Amino acid sequence: MRKFEDTYRHMGLRKKLVELLRSKGIQNEAVLEAINKIPRHYFLDSAFDEVAYEDRAFPITAGQTISQPYTVAYQTQLLDVKPFQRVLEIGTGSAYQASVLAELGVQVFTIERQKSLFEATKQFTFLRKYPNIKFFYGDGFEGLPTYGPFDRVLITAAAPFIPPKLVEQMKPGGIMVIPAGEGDIQVMKRIIKQEDGSIKEETYDKFSFVPMLEGKNG
Repeated sequence: MRKFEDTYRHMGLRKKLVELLRSKGIQNEAVLEAINKIPRHYFLDSAFDEVAYEDRAFPITAGQTISQPYTVAYQTQLLDVKPFQRVLEIGTGSAYQASVLAELGVQVFTIERQKSLFEATKQFTFLRKYPNIKFFYGDGFEGLPTYGPFDRVLITAAAPFIPPKLVEQMKPGGIMVIPAGEGDIQVMKRIIKQEDGSIKEETYDKFSFVPMLEGKNG
């Protein structure tokens, strides 16, 4: 079984990463501090240990990726979470993004459609540090109606459209952050659910995500 170590060297590399993210426009200090606290190298194969704190995505199981730290910080900053809020995350992946949210003191409900990734998170002992993350195997387009409504919804895959069931599961005043669009490039959008149930869309920068797919794969 892999033995995890977080050395002074790793901590130094994290500090450099945080400074880089700050220089790229991430201003939310709570988000930067969460990234500074989490050993990203734990979420990658040990072969990536030397490069784990570079600002880029890496492959993980099931043809998925662990997102670039800038992307994680950018989405989290846009989500504008407050402690104790209920956050629905679509696409657990490596669970790095879920851990960043958990460090911010929210209740995370995260769905993964890839059975192998869902099973891997159950074996990942580091995640026991976060009892405020609940993991689900399922179809992200369906959400978790039993556990809603949610204050925030975060989608970590390229969505071909804004999933109506996820909008339904948002509280009035709730926020969804979603990379919208098919093809290689998506536009990051922030969807705000108004008190009357209508939605307001804000458009931000361009990113590239793996596609959000319907159904379960397992």
